[in-house]
Amino acid sequence: MHSWTIEFVNSEAEAEFLALPADIKARLDRIILLIMEYGLERIGEPNIKHLRGKLWELRAHGRTGQARSIHATMTGRRIIILRSFIKKTAKTPERGITLALARLKKLEP
Repeated sequence: MHSWTIEFVNSEAEAEFLALPADIKARLDRIILLIMEYGLERIGEPNIKHLRGKLWELRAHGRTGQARSIHATMTGRRIIILRSFIKKTAKTPERGITLALARLKKLEP
């Protein structure tokens, strides 16, 4: 079985991910390793949840709060991380979704 690869849409998205608190980033890293080892189709809630359209989110909780990494799946079993942030409200903020969609649009022909 071809394994999944995970990449960032751009350096800004990577910087957002790397700026997350260490405990939360470690949990997201663990989810990413599980996806790479077992496949995206075998990892579900509460670790991954569908947002809308092509957008999904990796979800992590830690001592310092909650974080999300919005991503899209692409052909070739690739996951592109579009946006990462600390979650401060009950719903994923519309601004974060809008930015993720804009970054995704730049990838599509």
